[in-house]
Amino acid sequence: METPSDRVPLAERVEQLLLEEGPLPIVAAGHPVLRRRTVPYDRQLDDALLARFVQALRVTMRTAPGVGLAAPQVGVGLRIAVIEDPAPVPEEVRVARGREPQPFRVLVNPAYEAVGTERAAFFEGCLSVPGYQAVVARHAAVRLTGQDEHGRELDEEFTGWPARIVQHETDHLDGTLYLDRAELRSLSCNAAAARYWGQPTAEEAARALGFDLP
Repeated sequence: METPSDRVPLAERVEQLLLEEGPLPIVAAGHPVLRRRTVPYDRQLDDALLARFVQALRVTMRTAPGVGLAAPQVGVGLRIAVIEDPAPVPEEVRVARGREPQPFRVLVNPAYEAVGTERAAFFEGCLSVPGYQAVVARHAAVRLTGQDEHGRELDEEFTGWPARIVQHETDHLDGTLYLDRAELRSLSCNAAAARYWGQPTAEEAARALGFDLP
């Protein structure tokens, strides 16, 4: 279904979003933009506007807070996402989940493919599905290709939690939400997840809630 904003050129839509300072509004599940494949970035924004948009995504991600944000989550159907993870977690969580700090990165036209067959399942959430978490089995390692915001080629392997982040954000650019890949028996509100499922792995949740892990 077409919405009024669909008829506005992308550059104009971004300019409108950036009229107000501060974090951008994050759209929630149910908005059509989250279910559409994005348009590949092909200089629809001039360099100055792209830089402003990237900075707005960065501010919005940090304010939320989150470890990634894709353009569709602010209502823009361009194949652009940002990631950053300071990884402020206990050592046992860091080790169990392979969660290493990630610097701020801009992903333009990203795509990923699995490296090997290993999969890992952990709780994850989404800024566009506020208030809930669920266990998602994802590739333990992926090869990510694309460009950065300056047009430089990216071809890099990610493992552990960083691999999960880039899969989650790239999925957004294909109209896929994490719930599409989740084990729905694990779906928990944030309060329940904090109360019952704060362990480093999802094994206890799998036993108690009745689902299988890879």
